[in-house]
Parts: sequence; C-alpha cells; structure tokens
Amino acid sequence: MRLRVEFTTEPFDLDEAPAHALVAREVVESAELDAVDVGPFGNTAEGGADRVLTAVDALLRKTLQAGATRVSLQVNVIDEVPGDGTGEGGR
Repeated sequence: MRLRVEFTTEPFDLDEAPAHALVAREVVESAELDAVDVGPFGNTAEGGADRVLTAVDALLRKTLQAGATRVSLQVNVIDEVPGDGTGEGGR
C-alpha cells in the first residue's frame, strides 16, 4: 500500500526556519520517499507504507526533540499495491 503524509510543525517563524522545521525537512528528504514537497506552510511525501510510517515515527521524535510544540499530520492511503506484504510492492 502507498501512503501520503501531510504535516506541519509549530511554532511558525516566517523570518527564519526554526530548528524543528529544518529537522523535519531532513527526515523526509533522507527517508527515500517519493514526491517529497517541503514548503513554508505544509509538507507532503508519498511512498510505501513501511517507509512512510518509519519516517513519521522519526519525524515526530526528532522534531519534538528539536523544539516543536505541535506537529499536525494526516496520513492517507493513496494506492493499494499488491505485493509481498512489505508495503513497497516492488516500487
């Protein structure tokens, strides 16, 4: 199965990206996910279920440690991929 995660971290700072936002970017960009889009008001990434869920765990742990006081996220199933049960479906 493929998932899409959408997330934001707070508090916001429009003048300079806070440490937790930089950590969030690093987590999703290093997670080998597909279609990563990082922006000032929201972020999205897609990939196999195992990779997305692993990235979400790291995202929560690392951004909170870096000073985030709130992490809002939404995870959606975007495609059921037949395969070996790993969630990667050979992609």
